[in-house]
Amino acid sequence: MMMVNRTRFYLATALMIVFSFVAVAMAQTSAGLTTPDMSDKMKTAIESSLDDPEFAAKTLEVITPGDEPGFLGIPGAPDPNLVLGFLWAIWVGWIFSTVGAFGGIMAGVGHITIFGLADYAKAFGKGNPVNNLITDSIRVSNQWLVGISGLISSLNYYRMGRLVLPLGVCLAIGGVGGSWLIPELTAGKISLKDYIGIFGLIVFVLGGFLIYEMTPRGSAGKKQAKAAAQAFEKAAREKTDTSEQGVKVIEGSWTFMWVAVGLVVLSALWINLVPVARWVAYILVLAGWGMAFKIGNIRFTFYGQEFAFKAYVPMLGGIFIASLASFLGIGGGFLFVPFLTSVAGLPMFLVAGTSALVVLIGMIVSIFSYMVGKGVVIAWGFIGVELIGIFVGSMLGPRTSKYIPEKVLKWIFIILAFYVGIRYTSKGFLGFSLLPPF
Repeated sequence: MMMVNRTRFYLATALMIVFSFVAVAMAQTSAGLTTPDMSDKMKTAIESSLDDPEFAAKTLEVITPGDEPGFLGIPGAPDPNLVLGFLWAIWVGWIFSTVGAFGGIMAGVGHITIFGLADYAKAFGKGNPVNNLITDSIRVSNQWLVGISGLISSLNYYRMGRLVLPLGVCLAIGGVGGSWLIPELTAGKISLKDYIGIFGLIVFVLGGFLIYEMTPRGSAGKKQAKAAAQAFEKAAREKTDTSEQGVKVIEGSWTFMWVAVGLVVLSALWINLVPVARWVAYILVLAGWGMAFKIGNIRFTFYGQEFAFKAYVPMLGGIFIASLASFLGIGGGFLFVPFLTSVAGLPMFLVAGTSALVVLIGMIVSIFSYMVGKGVVIAWGFIGVELIGIFVGSMLGPRTSKYIPEKVLKWIFIILAFYVGIRYTSKGFLGFSLLPPF
């Protein structure tokens, strides 16, 4: 009898110890790993990771209870410096509003490399709900910076007469629709991510072609753009009102244009937010693209030079650029600039504003889909400071770029294009990027 009682005593003691550890773990989960200011979405992600044996150990290892809350309210997470964030955002806003590209890449350099948010997310392990939420938060944070810069830049350039509104809208008609339709149709069938190194080499070729275009032989076929750029530079030097001879649209159907962009935007929102009747999104995007063929010719003048194009050409260009970006899993905004200079034949002084408008429309759709459709959260305190910096940089860019010669603007773009080429080439052939974001 004594042996039986002793056995029961040991068994009860063992069970009490186990229950004690479980209680401590549960208390740590509810009181230590989460904070009062943390969003419900993040709390749910942490709890989900702890419920999964595959991720629980990593989550308990990375989150340090009792430490000061950092990014997204996570104890022990990196806490980005607000002053540095403000200054970096000024740079992001300035470079994007000056050349019309590389805003997303530069925002990523800040969030991923300088502030160390990507490495922190990776520490939770691939597939961990916490990792996924932090990664989505970084992505949407980048999009907020680029989107606000696109908005401010577009408004500034439009007032200055340096935005070709119908051209930007036609590119967006193709780009917004292509950004979801092509991946939807080819999901699991076609992936070019393994060829991202080859794409990096293509970027080098693209940069070399832009250099060639600056030679007398390369620029021979772009007399209108060259004449308009020279007239603009002269007006800027003489400090005259550049908006007086700015873009003046003389032909083009605005009705068909806005209906078309409305249809493709609605198609993107439908496919991302409505879980049923996906065929509706297909009808909407095809109707929008079909409407682009009804727009007809677009003609406009800039500093005494007339430019013309058929509306469906930039629409098809937008589809191609969005498809390539989706296949490779990259941001393709910087590809709009070569299209606008080489295919559309615009001077660089019109490129930044037009590209910013295209990017803006895409960012509106993407941000809305992530934050409303997927409930992605961002660190509003940090992003709010960055958005102030973006505002400053995006106000400066359009005002300083008019004093920068067109060739210098092209060289800025080419240097940054080579930067992108090095990143993608090294990532594709070496398995890692030689330049940030790593």
